[in-house]
Amino acid sequence: MRILAALGGNALLQRGEHPDAAVQQHHVHDAARSLAELVLAGHELVITHGNGPQVGLLAAESEADPALTVPYPLDVVGAETQGMIGTLLARELATLLPGRTVTALITHTEIDPHDPAFRQPGKFIGGQLTDRQARLMEIERGWTTARDGARLRRTVPSPRPVAVTELPAIQALVATGTVVIAAGGGGVPVVRDPDTGRIRGVEAVVDKDLTAALLAEQLDADALLILTDVTHVFSRFGAAHPGPLTTVTPGQLRELDLPEGSMRPKARAAANFADRTGRVAVIGPLDDALGALLGTTGTTVRALPPAREAGQRSRPAGPSALGPVAPRTAV
Repeated sequence: MRILAALGGNALLQRGEHPDAAVQQHHVHDAARSLAELVLAGHELVITHGNGPQVGLLAAESEADPALTVPYPLDVVGAETQGMIGTLLARELATLLPGRTVTALITHTEIDPHDPAFRQPGKFIGGQLTDRQARLMEIERGWTTARDGARLRRTVPSPRPVAVTELPAIQALVATGTVVIAAGGGGVPVVRDPDTGRIRGVEAVVDKDLTAALLAEQLDADALLILTDVTHVFSRFGAAHPGPLTTVTPGQLRELDLPEGSMRPKARAAANFADRTGRVAVIGPLDDALGALLGTTGTTVRALPPAREAGQRSRPAGPSALGPVAPRTAV
């Protein structure tokens, strides 16, 4: 099977941790062991990853650097973090998969320059800020901020991905058996001039989960794994006794009241992939990627025919909502 595995931001840095290189290397080591199991089980693998904390850190460093007249734009900072995270993942996977070629690509994602997201920045990047820090950044640097839990964080536009520029290169590498790391952080956001074909960067961050779903679809992947720091999607999120969901339809997943800053984008991406392809998406734990694929953990998302989907919406999502999941076998 051809698998696209999308790593959440916790793959490198968990909330509240210092963004030291050693901390991130430790998390990458653990993530790589889980991902390597997919390859050792005989599957083709393409990996995408988040970069929110890293983008925020490098952007802040750039803006504070007295040697720079103008800080580096977000698209350039995004490319820098792709290289950093890509090399950490590639090294670990190459060690765990001797004899297998592993490569990381700097990847660009085309977006619509008229996307409404530019009028309402809503994507969190960087670390948490106190109210005073947030006000200072808004005044001095023109940031927009929003509350994420108890603290504030910087927000930037997050336009929808339209196309992955390096798709032909990724397809060619996968065909040779290469493990490919691509579209990190959703890809470097770019727009293409329709008259000249010139590509230019954009001050934005593309949602990594939506790019992962788009790339999985374009690669004809058999399954999309969205790997994070929880075992399942939970119904009654925030309640005293939330319920883990093992199988849901895209419609059921969209109806859940999930937090916008964390699980909702993952649910949206999984539902989109399952709807558009008729194949399986799973939201599951980063430390058990193979288990998520096999259905022993995680929340499996699979579309039903329209008539059955309508009937399922009135029933609780859970183990009995769908039959056993049988991903399509790659040709």
